[in-house]
Amino acid sequence: MNSHDSSLHSNNPSNSALDSVEKLHRAVSSAMSHPTEQLIRQAENSLSHTERAVSQMMEQGSPNAVELAEELLGEEKERLSKLRSSKK
Repeated sequence: MNSHDSSLHSNNPSNSALDSVEKLHRAVSSAMSHPTEQLIRQAENSLSHTERAVSQMMEQGSPNAVELAEELLGEEKERLSKLRSSKK
């Protein structure tokens, strides 16, 4: 899927939040592979964006999509937390 395809449904809160979770996953994976300050910061910024997207989705999204997004967000938070701990 190219970026044009994903932008077609980004106005839907559920799709937008799930897209954000996917981008967060890539950012955290990248930071774990190459734990530089810049990549960790980018992952943290992506986390903030994803948390806002999931929060908005809670108001308008389907319960199943909200549950999935929250579960995936929790997994990424845990991965990022482990990365931060290993950098200290």
